[in-house]
Amino acid sequence: MKFLGAVLITAAIALAQPTVAPTAEPAGSTRGQNAGAYNIVNSFETGYRFAEIGGDLGKYRSDVNFTSGVRLLSSSLMIHSREGHGRFFDQLVLTTQGLGNDPYENAILRIEKNRLYRFDMSWRQNEYFNPALTIASGLHGMNTLRRFQDYDLTLLPQSSFKFFLGYTRNNQSGPALTTIQVFDSRGDEFPLFSNIRRQRNEYRLGTEIKALGYRLNLMHGWDNFKEDTPTALTAASAGANSNDAVTLNTFSRAEPYHGNSPYWRVTLIREDRKNYAVNGRFTYTAGRRAFVLDEFAGGTARFGAFNRQVLTYGDASRPVATGNLTVSLFPTSRLTLTNHTSVYNVRTDGNSYYRTVDNGTLATDFLNFQYLGIRTLANETQVNFEFSPMAAAFGGYQFSHRRVSSIERLGFTDGGAPDLAAATQTNRLHSGILGVRLRPIKPLVIVLDAELGRADRPFYPTSERDYHLLGARIQYRSRSVTFSAQARSNYNNNSTSLTSFSSQSRNYSGDLSWNPRTWVGLDLSYAKVHLYTVGGIAYFASGAFVRNDRSYYYSNIHHGNLTARFSLRRRADLFVGFSRVQDTGDGRATSTGAGIGSALPLFQTAQTYPLTFQSPMARLSLRLRERLHLNVGYQYYGYREEFSNLQNYRANTGYTSLLWSF
Repeated sequence: MKFLGAVLITAAIALAQPTVAPTAEPAGSTRGQNAGAYNIVNSFETGYRFAEIGGDLGKYRSDVNFTSGVRLLSSSLMIHSREGHGRFFDQLVLTTQGLGNDPYENAILRIEKNRLYRFDMSWRQNEYFNPALTIASGLHGMNTLRRFQDYDLTLLPQSSFKFFLGYTRNNQSGPALTTIQVFDSRGDEFPLFSNIRRQRNEYRLGTEIKALGYRLNLMHGWDNFKEDTPTALTAASAGANSNDAVTLNTFSRAEPYHGNSPYWRVTLIREDRKNYAVNGRFTYTAGRRAFVLDEFAGGTARFGAFNRQVLTYGDASRPVATGNLTVSLFPTSRLTLTNHTSVYNVRTDGNSYYRTVDNGTLATDFLNFQYLGIRTLANETQVNFEFSPMAAAFGGYQFSHRRVSSIERLGFTDGGAPDLAAATQTNRLHSGILGVRLRPIKPLVIVLDAELGRADRPFYPTSERDYHLLGARIQYRSRSVTFSAQARSNYNNNSTSLTSFSSQSRNYSGDLSWNPRTWVGLDLSYAKVHLYTVGGIAYFASGAFVRNDRSYYYSNIHHGNLTARFSLRRRADLFVGFSRVQDTGDGRATSTGAGIGSALPLFQTAQTYPLTFQSPMARLSLRLRERLHLNVGYQYYGYREEFSNLQNYRANTGYTSLLWSF
């Protein structure tokens, strides 16, 4: 659960505050200019972004990653046919952001001609930098470039018969650093270099037909994935511990992984009836995968020269079938009945082998895997009844049944038949939902809901077993003020014969938007995420087996955000903001444990992770002319961990630009 807490913190930091550039305010008239049969609206913002970073550069790059340089911060081109009957197209929209070496760049294009075609294209490029944790001693990291491309062509978009063509490409490449431990559990760790090469290509062909009040969508696609990432030791190494006798002279690993997944997707919708609606969807993917891992390591072990070869290979089919059907009934204007049924079935069937060979003694270890299947059937019924415009109630019942089956090939019997070990586990979940929706006055809405669930055999110790959820939401909306607040708690208790796990999470949030005049606006938000988990663990320490110990994690994440905008006599626009994310943990001031959970100091340091992230910003946009704005912005990023300063950083960033419309 510490990983879950780290994910929540990272997500909060990433979404804490929008970047100060590009500028949101447009320049010039939105009516554009006429040119022949078209109306054109065009603008772009170009300028210089600066960044001054102090502290841990790797952590800054993983969170923010903006650097200095000239940028095309944003651009927008819109061309519309004035009469709706252009010669080649009726609408063209092109937008870009961050071009010119920003870490997050994108471009979106749409070209459309009424009743004939619509073409959509999107391109994104992300610079992904991951310095890993400080405990890796700088031996783990990733610095890759990822490009996403999507192309979709729709023929006859307004007719009852549409045709679709599509292509998607996802490519990741770049260097990475990892480690390997050889030659046994008491061996040493050695750094390895990898050149990441991952690629995914998807081709789509489909149609949509409208007839007799139904809409049928049929799509066929071909999905291809391949990874060819070689890993090698660049030079002979003494390892992380230079005082032991373990060395690694040579290491190489090749692990190509290729697969194809042709699929079908069928969707049927009927929504134009007053007394019922039907929505069904079915997908089938005939996945096929093949992989090989060939690894060789040679060097000196604790008792002399050693070399080892590992060979893993397999070829299997992985068909996946999913289906869902939703039927909604409207007997009266106040009553709605909805039933949703879904089926999920995935199988991995084929041969997968793992073999290790000690080239010195020719000793061999061999493992074999044959089959894994997961089937889930779920059904949910919901009822919504409106007593009056001021009060309504809703409820529901959900049932799901999951079966997990596996087969392992242990070897062969004396008669030559395969010796198989089969295992099956099922899990049934029953849950109920009940809630009310109140509107005591027209601008105010109050929603209260609760859910209770029971599962008999959860698959993982951290899975939901005996749980209940409580939620409340309130919203007030008027001409100048919008306010909303919500609270939700989730308590789960899961005790099994091997271990136990319990979790408590509570989320609180509130948002306020105030716009008293057209020239001023204020937005304020606050959220708190509380997470507490405790679970049983067993492990080996100093050659002894330790049982009945506990793993404990405690997190309290507070996130506040404030933004304000002012228009100054139509000559200038001022935008200011401040965001702060803080995890107070369990309140302790040092990494020493608080007497809860494991007694090991190493585990106590992982029980909580207090930190602070804050980002004030300001942006001023001056109107030089009707179609020309000068923009200046500044943003500060500050990150601080309580128990360590190894990853702390601060950064002063900003930009100056010209926003021009013509």
